Amino acid sequence: MIRILMADDHAIVREGLKHIIAKTDDMTVSGEADSGQQLLDKVREQRFDVLLLDIGLPGRNGLEVLKQIKTDLPRLPVLVLTIYPEEQYALRVLRAGASGYLTKESAPERLVEAIRKVSAGGRYVSPSLAERLAVEAAGDISKPLHESLSDREYQVFCMIALGKTASEIADELSLSVKTISTHRARLLQKMQMKNNSELTHYAMQNHLVD
Repeated sequence: MIRILMADDHAIVREGLKHIIAKTDDMTVSGEADSGQQLLDKVREQRFDVLLLDIGLPGRNGLEVLKQIKTDLPRLPVLVLTIYPEEQYALRVLRAGASGYLTKESAPERLVEAIRKVSAGGRYVSPSLAERLAVEAAGDISKPLHESLSDREYQVFCMIALGKTASEIADELSLSVKTISTHRARLLQKMQMKNNSELTHYAMQNHLVD
């Protein structure tokens, strides 16, 4: 039996995923978490075979938690399940140690298959993402500007591109406005841009925001 820990801050999403998993006879949801800290507490208290992880967790975001888990429990397979399209976060989470990346939109058809694959030690990615990984591994492409950003800077960048204010971003990430302003200054410098309009234009051109 594959024991699954599910981390998502939306109860209705967790219920929907549990409904899909309940139709199988070889896996079960053994634990749930609605924040990064609760997730870390759960994995330290109990053993699981697969972690289903959403990126958009309150407090410590999914990327930060993923890195911590891969440090503490490197053998625990992590399947990232998120609303964000592959262009936004897939390469980052795979580099951070995730075993797969799945969008919630495709979850009803692919979730069970993905869980089985990562629990068996495999990697679950779409054909298009597999191609991007192969090209990157071959070193055949120069990395785009946003790849120079840290995970937190990238998160702030995407939120700015969605039109959120510094105060809104600070509230959502549980950080101070001053910290957000510092991240903004650094990412503008790294991306050689002057203002939020340029950031937004770049994000749209590169399909990083909807």
